[in-house]
Amino acid sequence: MTMWKKVCAGMLSAALVTSAAGTVFAAESSDEVVSLVTQPGQPLVTTTTAKTTAAAPAKETAAKAEAPAKVELADKLVINLAARSIAAIRDNQKVALYPVGPGKVSTPTPTGYYKVIDKEVNPTWTDPGDASASIPSGPSNPLGYRWIGIGGNYGIHGTNRPESIGHYVSNGCIRMHEEDVEKIYDMVEVGTPVEITYNRIVVEKTPDDQIAYYIYPDGYGWQNVTTADVNKWLAGYGVSDFVTDADVEQKIQASDGNPTYVAKVYPLYVNGQKLKGKAVVQDDITYLPAVDLAEAAKVSLGWKPEEKVLVSSYGQAVGYKKKDTLYCNADDVATLYHLDGGLNAGKFELKTQAKKQETVPVVENGKAVENGTAKTEAEVYAEATKETAKNAKAAVTDAKAAAKDVKAEAKAK
Repeated sequence: MTMWKKVCAGMLSAALVTSAAGTVFAAESSDEVVSLVTQPGQPLVTTTTAKTTAAAPAKETAAKAEAPAKVELADKLVINLAARSIAAIRDNQKVALYPVGPGKVSTPTPTGYYKVIDKEVNPTWTDPGDASASIPSGPSNPLGYRWIGIGGNYGIHGTNRPESIGHYVSNGCIRMHEEDVEKIYDMVEVGTPVEITYNRIVVEKTPDDQIAYYIYPDGYGWQNVTTADVNKWLAGYGVSDFVTDADVEQKIQASDGNPTYVAKVYPLYVNGQKLKGKAVVQDDITYLPAVDLAEAAKVSLGWKPEEKVLVSSYGQAVGYKKKDTLYCNADDVATLYHLDGGLNAGKFELKTQAKKQETVPVVENGKAVENGTAKTEAEVYAEATKETAKNAKAAVTDAKAAAKDVKAEAKAK
């Protein structure tokens, strides 16, 4: 195969997004309450004892994605040259992932956007420099038994050198194990988009809601990776506050392509409103962005940096400062915000607690009856008024009877 004509000299820039969680700044040297959110008529509670929640040390292991039950067409193929992988994407989900052998460092596979232009079973290899030299389909054919053309002489194909998969080995084509390319072949048709990228940083959400990130080696020497780059990627998934810069730097140094599982993440709602911050579950604690909750619940909130305590209009609870963001434990939302709720169908939903109606005891013969039915003030007043009128009428009747008796006695004398 001839060397590729380079159509995209540089690598594709990674799309980076910033954290959605609220950011707070507090002087750690002060034991005073730092006001974070102020609501009219809701002073901060400063006298109750903070409630603590112990963290469990165990960390859950993410479940691996299962292969699709049946072969369906992919919406597109995505090849990451840094990861040396090809993914089939359907409905914005990765439904298949296989290793590949891309171009050598001297003949790199260029990044860019392509599409399937032809497909062939049992292709014949023809020397681009000598049309009379060819190899028919069979064990000696370097294209294997499937060919997916994406432009010019270049494409995705099998190989008679399976040991080369996972390495930078070709003149620009994408080699695959035979059993893998046959599966990909059945998942695409002419016109299917093919995206070729070079991304050393990969972040994904696993089927069990874990966020995992990978850092691959710089095989082509095209992309320098910094701690800030990784944090920006993780921020887009809501977990940048839950990894330390030291751990990220160690991960960059290793660049081994192995997954690092950070936490489980769920969208967060208060009274039906979706918040920017997310519910993050790490080491059996569910962390919620404290400032975001206060604003959504319309509750005043303060921070005691020395004691590491959140103070709201209703009470106090332990706070967790992770980088520049404050979090509370989900177990404390009733104490701090008068909210109830939890995880529901992949969402963390909270609602303002309903005001409890007080039970008015029913009084009989001057004694309260237990388990009385709750009544409104109007009902109680009406009953009391009715009872008073009844008693007054009885008193009048008794007075008349007494007067009659007195009159009768006087007449008898």
